[in-house]
Amino acid sequence: MRRLSDKPVPPSSPMYEHDRLLVRILLLSLLGACVWVLLPFMSALFWAAVLAFASWPLMRGLSRRLDGRNTIAAAILSVGWILLVALPLVWVGMGLADHVRGTMDLVRTIQVGGLPPAPEWVARLPWIGDRLVSLWQTIDARGAAYFDSLKPYLGQVGNWLLARSARIGGGVLELALSLVLVFFFYRDGPRLVYLTEKVLLRLIGGQAGHYMQLVGDTVHRVVNGILGTAAAQAILALIGLMIAGVPGAVGLALLTFALSLIPVGPPLVWIPSTLWLVLQQEYGYAIFLGAWGLFFISGVDNILKPYLISRGGDLPLVVVLLGVFGGLLAFGFMGLFLGPILLAVAYNLIRDWMASAAEPPSA
Repeated sequence: MRRLSDKPVPPSSPMYEHDRLLVRILLLSLLGACVWVLLPFMSALFWAAVLAFASWPLMRGLSRRLDGRNTIAAAILSVGWILLVALPLVWVGMGLADHVRGTMDLVRTIQVGGLPPAPEWVARLPWIGDRLVSLWQTIDARGAAYFDSLKPYLGQVGNWLLARSARIGGGVLELALSLVLVFFFYRDGPRLVYLTEKVLLRLIGGQAGHYMQLVGDTVHRVVNGILGTAAAQAILALIGLMIAGVPGAVGLALLTFALSLIPVGPPLVWIPSTLWLVLQQEYGYAIFLGAWGLFFISGVDNILKPYLISRGGDLPLVVVLLGVFGGLLAFGFMGLFLGPILLAVAYNLIRDWMASAAEPPSA
């Protein structure tokens, strides 16, 4: 005989609604806990996903050549990214350490033996040449006193450099982790896309495909903007390094291209090269390369990248500019992608809503 408690609860009863609410609260709590666990790795996961999505045609072609063996194709591409990105970073770190040691030796030499004679071209500068030579001689005569007065500021500069070095080191670790995680995005990419599409279908219905395409196009344009800007910075670095006579200009230009993928990457090439010219007492070329690096190699990033990102899409340039710079300020370097994506989705949502509101009602 069936008991009264075994009867099914009708969907319209308050008890059924309470059960559904409890299930939703538990699911949201579980989702929040998962996000909390993944939060330290969110940046690395984001970069791995972007890298896998942007280079997915390579994965598709390589998997086709390997007769559908996705795991082997994913491993080959992941190792290729590690060789292309991680090894140049290690090389530039070792070179930067050598430049720092050379700079410290130069400072100690100047502190003990004084400055070398002022270059002749400094005296020939119009209007300010004589003043610069006089200042040079004054610093040479009172070098020890100047160094003593600069010690507090040197400590502040050292702390600033230490903080920036720690930040750059953290970014390099995140980049290394993302290069490892990209293997799993390559291997399980189709399943992740299918899962994302099913979730969006449950959330927004038939518009899921449209907005997935919108996000994909925006990511492709941002990646093309980053790669195009990196190529332009590499070409400008090659020109400046060849004019200044820095040895290994081609290798340093390739390193500039690789380092353009991370924040403050290109200055890690042209600043040590400028310091090397100073150590070689090539002061004119050092000033030229420093100005060239500041205004052209690093300055082109703020102009060319937004233009390339907005090219080929229906987004206004001002939306792209606000997305790029606002995203960088709000989310760091990850905002370079998040900013344009968020504004692109919001812009299209508002445009679709206004278009539907402008349509006359049917009879």
